[in-house]
Amino acid sequence: MTYAIPELDTVNRQLTSLERPKKAKMLVVDDEPDNLDLLYRTFRRDFQVLKAESGIHALELLATEGEVAVIISDQRMPEMKGTEFLSRTVPEFPDTMRIILTGFTDVEDLVEAINSGQVYRYITKPWDPNELKAVVQRAAETYELLKQRTEELRRSQAQTSLLSIIVQTAHEAVNGEDSLAPIAAAFGSIVHADCCILQRVSDTKLTATQSIYSANGTAQNWLADDPLVQSAIASGTMQASVNIPADSTLSSVEHYTASGTQAHLVVPVSYRKQVLAVLSLQWKQPCTLREDELMMLHLAGQQLALVLISAR
Repeated sequence: MTYAIPELDTVNRQLTSLERPKKAKMLVVDDEPDNLDLLYRTFRRDFQVLKAESGIHALELLATEGEVAVIISDQRMPEMKGTEFLSRTVPEFPDTMRIILTGFTDVEDLVEAINSGQVYRYITKPWDPNELKAVVQRAAETYELLKQRTEELRRSQAQTSLLSIIVQTAHEAVNGEDSLAPIAAAFGSIVHADCCILQRVSDTKLTATQSIYSANGTAQNWLADDPLVQSAIASGTMQASVNIPADSTLSSVEHYTASGTQAHLVVPVSYRKQVLAVLSLQWKQPCTLREDELMMLHLAGQQLALVLISAR
């Protein structure tokens, strides 16, 4: 049985109100300008289409633009064949779907590329636009499924790692203060926060006992003046602003503008309704946490409360 956690529902509503992701990227590669333009016009409505007239140029584009969902490449091109180009993209972008266009029978190259997993499908020239669209749509769906499964595995591993670090720290720490630094670093790195502050609370007031994790090595603690932190301590519930520049309440708060913080999540660490500490996670861009990550932070916060109680 699952139970709703009100503060998670509130944060989730903020997350779903953020701008939806942009169109998926695809790369089309052909040394014939007419074919390249035709491919671009075919897919520009549904994808962010990148164009390259050779395998070498395509590799340069990928180095700049990063991973794309789908690559469509001509097979017979000067300097580098399509199968050779696609094979060179596999190590860095294993999830990308690769489609080869061929106007002749080059059985050995195609069979080898397909068998080795370097090519998802091949299409013969001249291609049927509807067939090509259908193949690309299935390829894009396969890519999204692969990325989703990879991300789910990463999150599961992150949760296991975080809980393991909390338990290990509880056993090794000499006192409560010793336990803060490794835990703050673990929370910050696992959710890719730019800054993570774990600070003790006593009688609803922040104490001097704290630890700061910073991705770039520099961060200041302004939690005592932060309205989200004050609300988290008073209510004992998670507080967040996932897009501070668009938040009329916080966008003008000086410490947010001075630090460049654009998203802030505050997790109260509580035991029997008493707030023992606050966990502040800060990002330099609007937050993109998912519901399962929020749940992970909530559960890890409960585990952390037991550590802080035992380390008193």
